[in-house]
Amino acid sequence: MSKRGTSDSPCSGTGLGGGVRTAAACGHPHPSPQPRPTRGGGVSTAELRIISEDESDIRLDRWFRRHFPGLPQSAIQKLCRTGQVRVDGHRADAATRLAPGQSVRIPPLPAAQPRGGKPQAEIDPLVQKDLQRLVLYRDDHIIVLNKPHGLPVQGGPGISHHLDALLDALRFGAPDRPRLVHRLDRDTSGVLLLARTPGTAAKLAALFRGRDIEKTYWAVTARLPVPLEGRINLPLVRIGGARGERTAIAEPGDPDAARAITDYRTLDHAGQKLAWLELQPRTGRTHQLRVHCVAIGAPILGDVKYARPDQNGAFAGTVEGLADNLHLHARALALPHPDGGTLLVEADLPPHMADTFRTLGFHAPPARAPRRSVGR
Repeated sequence: MSKRGTSDSPCSGTGLGGGVRTAAACGHPHPSPQPRPTRGGGVSTAELRIISEDESDIRLDRWFRRHFPGLPQSAIQKLCRTGQVRVDGHRADAATRLAPGQSVRIPPLPAAQPRGGKPQAEIDPLVQKDLQRLVLYRDDHIIVLNKPHGLPVQGGPGISHHLDALLDALRFGAPDRPRLVHRLDRDTSGVLLLARTPGTAAKLAALFRGRDIEKTYWAVTARLPVPLEGRINLPLVRIGGARGERTAIAEPGDPDAARAITDYRTLDHAGQKLAWLELQPRTGRTHQLRVHCVAIGAPILGDVKYARPDQNGAFAGTVEGLADNLHLHARALALPHPDGGTLLVEADLPPHMADTFRTLGFHAPPARAPRRSVGR
């Protein structure tokens, strides 16, 4: 395991040097003839390939896109639908998740873009150094960043500078580009998890789907919640409107409502006006924490999108003399590590929240060094 400032060998932990093996090489009882690849990376004869450990839980269509990047999704689906692609000799849907040791039959394919997909992006060396300074933890499987406030994770309308476009700066000599496995809003800072290999990405995505990763956020709210701690169990729904798409508390019986649960507790407060909350989302809905805090009368400081001030200015999302940036920070992630044990990573506050803490007299402990427990 390596932590801040550690370096990796070019192929460490990726499983790609021999991760794709023919059936014959792995002792498959009925090996197919050796494939004859075409000039563009296609396959001229039917072939069997064995799924490696690193490819565990990858969807069949994503596995094909990884090894044959030029093959369109429509072609993959047709190959599955017509039975030309088989898993352990059986027909398989494109959404089938693969397990180590399974064999995948690959029919003859047209020439495709060579494996590797997009070429490595050219990134300004200064930008690369700045991004690498954000790394809190790194090993052969994962990278954990302390994402700054204001940096979008992915692109969108009017967004050209975003983390997803810069991930080549975080290869650290590995052949695979890191992959996003979850997201934070542009204005939310803190712990962000990346997978270093496709297999790890699939495993981590499954952990997020299964709610097996514990997320802890810190927020400064523009009012003291009542009660001071508890559970918010209010379903949410996405709606359109003049201010763009938003999340709202669902009306009873709304068929589009999504279950949303947040546990919270007050860690400190400054009178009745401002509070420091610890928030733990038990579900992962868009803007869940922001909408749930408004629902208990404690909007997050700087949240002008969702705060609903009354005619006297109460419940506003801004406070004179304090930064008007969103005060929401992903403080910690605790997750089952792909190699066993539990990994806990914490991130220090962004500058604007650290300033607010000093102004209000809140004393936040510094982030502890990343640590991983032993055992499975």
